[in-house]
This record gives sequence, C-alpha cells and structure tokens, in this order.
Amino acid sequence: MQVINPKSAIIFILITICLDSIGLGIIIPSFPALISETAHVPLGEASKYFGWVLGAYALMQFVFSPLIGNLSDRYGRRPILLLSVLGMGLDYLVMYFAPNLFWLVLGRAISGIFGASFTSASAYIADISTAENRAQNFGMIGAAFGIGFVIGPAIGGLLSDFGSRMPFLVASLFSMANFIYGLIVLKESLPKEDRRKFEIKRANPFGALKQIKRFEKLKYLFLVTFLAILTTMCVHATWNFYSMEKFGWTIKEVGISLAVVGVCFGVVQGVLTGKIVAKFGQKNAAKFGLFLSVFVLLGMGLITQGWMMYAIIFPYAFTGIVDPAIRSIVSGQVRSNEQGELQGIFTSLMSLAEIIGPPLFMWFYYHFKSSVPNSNIGMGTPFFVASFISIITYFLITWTLKGYCADELIVDEEKHFDELLKN
Repeated sequence: MQVINPKSAIIFILITICLDSIGLGIIIPSFPALISETAHVPLGEASKYFGWVLGAYALMQFVFSPLIGNLSDRYGRRPILLLSVLGMGLDYLVMYFAPNLFWLVLGRAISGIFGASFTSASAYIADISTAENRAQNFGMIGAAFGIGFVIGPAIGGLLSDFGSRMPFLVASLFSMANFIYGLIVLKESLPKEDRRKFEIKRANPFGALKQIKRFEKLKYLFLVTFLAILTTMCVHATWNFYSMEKFGWTIKEVGISLAVVGVCFGVVQGVLTGKIVAKFGQKNAAKFGLFLSVFVLLGMGLITQGWMMYAIIFPYAFTGIVDPAIRSIVSGQVRSNEQGELQGIFTSLMSLAEIIGPPLFMWFYYHFKSSVPNSNIGMGTPFFVASFISIITYFLITWTLKGYCADELIVDEEKHFDELLKN
C-alpha cells in the first residue's frame, strides 16, 4: 500500500467531511417547509412530523452503522467511505422529487443507510493519529463539519427563494462532487495485513453494542456519549420551529443563524479543542463541556429575544468538546483493525439518540407550547428537559473517570487486547 502522508491525508478527509456537511446543511433551513408541503399541513402542524422524519434517518443509521464500520475494518476505509457519499447524493435526489411525506421519509431512510460516512471518516482519522494528537484530530472532524455548516445553511437560506426543494438538488450535486473528489485523491489508510475477518455477529447494532462490555469501567463513557448526544438533539430538532414561531424568523434568518453556529463550532473544535485538551486533559475537557451544557440549554429555554440566540451560540459551541475528548480516550484502548468497529459503536449510539431525541423533544415542544399558551416556559420545555439530562450526564462522567488520568488511559495496544481476551 502506498505510504500516506498524515498531514495530507487529514486534509483530504476533512475536505470530504466538509463537502458532505455542506450538502447536509443546505437542506436544514428548508426542511420544515418541505415537510409542511408534502404533509399538506401548516408550518405549525409540521412540527408533529418533523421528529419522526428525522427519526427515520437515525433508525437506518443505527441499524447500518456497525455494518459500515465492520466492513471498513475488513475491506478498508476508502471504498466504504466513497459508497456512503454516493448513496447520500442519490438520497437527496429522492427527496427533491418526493411527491408526498411517504417518499420524503423513504428518502431519509436511504440517507440513514448510506449516511455513515462519519463512521468511516472517524476510523480513517484514528488510523493515522497518534496518542498525542488523537483528540485534536477528532476535533478537526468537528471543525470540518462546522465549516460545512457555515456554508451549507447560508446557501440553503439563499436557495429558498427558488422553492423549498431546490436546496436538495444542490445538495445532491455537492455529494456527487464529493464522491468524484474522493475517488481521485483519497488513499487507503488501513493496510491489507492489518484488516480482520468480517463477523456478522459484530456487524449488527446489538452485537456492536455488546462489545461495550469489553471496556470495563470505561464502558460508562458510551452511556455518557449517548446522553450528551441526546441533549444536542433537543437543539437540532427544535431550532427551526423554535426560532420561526417564537421570534418570527424567516428561512433565510434560520440559515444565517445556523451558519453562525457552524463558525463557532469550527473555531472551538478546529482551533481550541486541541489546546484545551493539551492544557486540562481529556477528562477535564469532557467534564467542562458537559457542565457548560447544563446552563446553555437552560438559557436557550429562557431567552425572550431573537438576538439572545446569537449571544448563546458561542458558549454552546464549547459543548462540542465532549465528543472528541471521549472518542480520544476510548479509541486509545483498541487495536487499529478495530477502529472501524469502535467508531461504528459511537455512530450507533449517536443514531440511537437521534431516534429517541427528535420525537421526544418535539413532543415536549408541540404539546407544551399549546398547553401553556403565551408563556416563555411552554416553548422552552424541551431545553429544560435536556438541561436536566446534562446534569445527570455530568455526574456520570465524573464518577466514571474518577481516579483516571489521560496517561493511564493510553495503554499498549497488544497488552490491553490480550487482557480483554482473557476477560
């Protein structure tokens, strides 16, 4: 296999993730309007369906992410990553032509099947990272995703003038361009001699989740990850409806606000995550992000003016430190030919949170905004629930990592793997 230049490889994979997130970000501002159109209901009523449409994507991703991760451990990262990107492009076309809500949900389901490019990309990054720069490199993934969210929603907001479907067509073109780019420049990161046999019992979501028990006390970090992502689903699911109905924002204004979110997350994860982890350690960085999320989510539920959403975005961006810090801790515990499986577990947990989160928080949003009319508390209920979950998550990670330090967590791969087999 051709020797990979780590810096060049990181640039390649980050551009791929960025282009992929541009395609995803483009559709977000117009998504509520398209649901309203295909379900033939007013925008306010569309919130009933929004969580379930998002859930269709997450359900398929939950089922297929372990398969994608294990296939990348067997056949390499490159072909699986390219297949995922191509599938996303086809999915956007399905949603562009969707005549009704059924086809829109089907399109999201297809997207979930192929939308596991993040799994392969994370495994790729783990392949070429060292213990010292692993957290920083995982943070760069978040930064690339954030940059895409700067460009994507801004474009999506502008394209909304041409109808709610146009962003989906452009998103398809971005994904196809992404596929061609990867086909030309992306090199394989997992040598053939380091690949492992494909096992179907480890390539399904329940088999993958069973592997969590191998990590002894650190297995609770996977629960921390799940709960942390669950709270972010509150923001992802309600942002559009919350800002449109509470502050009267237009699709363009929603797109601009999401672009600002992308800038802030890009700065924090691309520039500050590595420095914060280096100075305070992986454990303290993750705890800080969770502690901050308690107050940020509470603040989102209490704000009364649209400009306050912008004021709270930058503090919210620091909650993005949690995921790369935890991934760095856990990925240091497995062999290189298991990184795909590990990232598949993380993606499955993310998908499980996306299955539960959007319907859950949109239920709170839809019912409490009606049962508590003309009240700031009603619409903010999902954020209050998410803040409470963050409190539980903070205490859980504090207990899980008590007595551990980053140096103790980075162990010799062969020695640790042998111990896992004995256990």
